[in-house]
Amino acid sequence: MEIKIAGIPLGPTHPCFIVGEIGINHNGDVAIAKKLIDVAEAAGCHAVKFQKRTIDVVYTQEELAKPRENPFGETNGDLKRGLEFSFEQYQEIDAHCREQGILWFASCWDEASVDFIDQFPVPCYKIASASLTDDGLLNYTRKKAKSRPIMLSTGMSTVEQIDHAVEVLGKANLVMVHTTSTYPANYEELNLKCIPWMSQRYGLPVGYSGHETGLASSVAAVALGASFLERHITLDRAMWGSDQAASLEPSGLTRLVRDVTLIERAMGDGVKRVFEREVPVQKKLRRK
Repeated sequence: MEIKIAGIPLGPTHPCFIVGEIGINHNGDVAIAKKLIDVAEAAGCHAVKFQKRTIDVVYTQEELAKPRENPFGETNGDLKRGLEFSFEQYQEIDAHCREQGILWFASCWDEASVDFIDQFPVPCYKIASASLTDDGLLNYTRKKAKSRPIMLSTGMSTVEQIDHAVEVLGKANLVMVHTTSTYPANYEELNLKCIPWMSQRYGLPVGYSGHETGLASSVAAVALGASFLERHITLDRAMWGSDQAASLEPSGLTRLVRDVTLIERAMGDGVKRVFEREVPVQKKLRRK
């Protein structure tokens, strides 16, 4: 069964589906979110992604009470709550994406967040690496997603944990996503050879979510078979926020989409042949 996101097919014979991960890089400001949507659309991304959490469910009260200076207050709870958009703000985001002709979806970290995002016509769901072992959330997401695809991020997870998550979710409309949960990730931690390994093990489309600072590894991921590519994006890596340093600025995102398109053209079909443009060179240079 071919997996499609809003009618766009995924797989080794199709162009890579590219996502600009806005996440929390909007810093709680819808105007910044809209600018990032514009950046992703201008670069040629298929979609942007956000993160949705019910703060008092995902975090303990002890964690929320920890001191942490931030633009919204003095505790970690002030920060986490300040980074969450309301229903009305997501309505603005949804309308802006429609105007720009770009898809959007979200990683939902709890069941109430799945319900929240399900109020909008998102084309797919994403399971964050942190949620891979949450069977209740996996089952709930599958129920709500219905026939829509689910992307399963596999960072900081063992093979046994990933196998179990796949068993819980089932393979229908499932996309595996290789990633390393360090921010920013060191190149020695990326382990890109897991992409073809994961494809062979699960027989499913495999994507790559990169948290490194450069472009080459993400392009290599596509060359290794990634049919889904996600990178964090920002207006400026110097902006306040924990994810900004591991994000691509507008010019970097534009180069990434360009390079992915070029590498897809360069991969060819694997059938060795003499190209028409080689023939005159062949006649000129070969003695026999």
